Amino acid sequence: MEEQAKIMFIMRNAPHGSIYAFEGLETILIMGAYEQDISLVFLDDGVYAIKKGQDTSELEVKPFWKTFRALEGYDIEKLYVDEEALVSRGLTPDDLVVDVEVRKAGEIAKLMAEQDAILPF
Repeated sequence: MEEQAKIMFIMRNAPHGSIYAFEGLETILIMGAYEQDISLVFLDDGVYAIKKGQDTSELEVKPFWKTFRALEGYDIEKLYVDEEALVSRGLTPDDLVVDVEVRKAGEIAKLMAEQDAILPF
């Protein structure tokens, strides 16, 4: 059996106003179909991508935050959030649509060092 590549996706952009978060989510779901060892880290404004209850009607864009719930169906369960990003935005893990592990920046850096590839969005 082939060894799985360790691929980390980094979400650091706000979910609306650019295509980064949406394109990142689509890429993650596609890669999930290939049964790789995928992890996902939310940094900076990327934490807003998984914030519950987003109302995008005034932006005239379709909300996609609920789609992050589909990650579990692709066996993508290594979800991490930078503690400082969460705290500085007044959020807690209860405010998020998916279960995450809250990690300090140093811990996230160690996880990054273990990866075969890192894809930022």
